[in-house]
Amino acid sequence: MKVGGKVPALSLPQSDGSPWRLADHVGEKLVLYFYPRDSTPGCTLEGQDFRDLHASFRRAKTAVFGVSRDSCASHVKFRAKERFPFELLSDADETACRLFDVIREKNMYGRKVLGIERSTFLIDATGKLAREWRKVKVQGHAEEVLEAAKQL
Repeated sequence: MKVGGKVPALSLPQSDGSPWRLADHVGEKLVLYFYPRDSTPGCTLEGQDFRDLHASFRRAKTAVFGVSRDSCASHVKFRAKERFPFELLSDADETACRLFDVIREKNMYGRKVLGIERSTFLIDATGKLAREWRKVKVQGHAEEVLEAAKQL
């Protein structure tokens, strides 16, 4: 998938298990931020940054969704603990991860493992990929995404 291209139909379970569909968000700008794991330090900070800017994203007519391979049950706990006002989507079968090409080989305590490379995608109101950020560093990232959303 390339910037400027239409994002294909996508459906993932939300934290409560109900289906989330990209098609249900036509006419709305979307942020999909992919993160490695619920309740880990970097992922918690990233989610908190998006949480703290949530009202600003709403004013920019942009919805935020977090995506990881964690289960819906894990997402429920993580959302509640961190008071995230946005949904977390479960991609246990890596459908969205493959679509957005975010699975990378990582070195975890000397072992090579496949995991999600922290990445964010901004989709415009017509369903086209407007921007992408790969190899994201958490600090200042949510603010940068918000500024890009305001420019659309």
